[in-house]
Amino acid sequence: MKNNIPMLSIVGKSNSGKTTLIEKMIPELIRRGWRVATIKHNRHGFAIDHEGKDSWRHKRAGARTTVIASPHQVAVVEDTDRDYEIAELRDRYIRDVDLIIVEGYKQNPYPKIEVFRPSLKRERLCGVNDNLIAVVSDEPLTAEVPCFYVNDIAGLVDWLEETQFVILR
Repeated sequence: MKNNIPMLSIVGKSNSGKTTLIEKMIPELIRRGWRVATIKHNRHGFAIDHEGKDSWRHKRAGARTTVIASPHQVAVVEDTDRDYEIAELRDRYIRDVDLIIVEGYKQNPYPKIEVFRPSLKRERLCGVNDNLIAVVSDEPLTAEVPCFYVNDIAGLVDWLEETQFVILR
């Protein structure tokens, strides 16, 4: 089942502040009426289940998929044969939202905002040919795309609504 939920990718080098930016953007978007989902890629793997728990025991016994459900949350632990593309994750698992913010997939075809901190003495990851639409930094920058100060979340979201996602409203 394909869906057309727009995706915005937040990229940057390790420890540049990607997660912090997303943590600040989500409440601002929600305050404005957006329903937001996120996709976080971790190439090293992760553990959602813990040894000894019933769902962990189900997986260890050989279940390919285990759904853990409560009155307030649902989690799916599913074995995969490969690393899914972002669009596959969107189409397979995400519904009923207006925007998906993606973190951790540096090479993807979606619009990107790069978090860049010159004080870390590293090069930027993206240019306009990489679908870069903006840069967020803790220092003034000159770039080929709009630049926003790391704490100007309202300004960044204003710009996104006015220029990038106006078709959703």
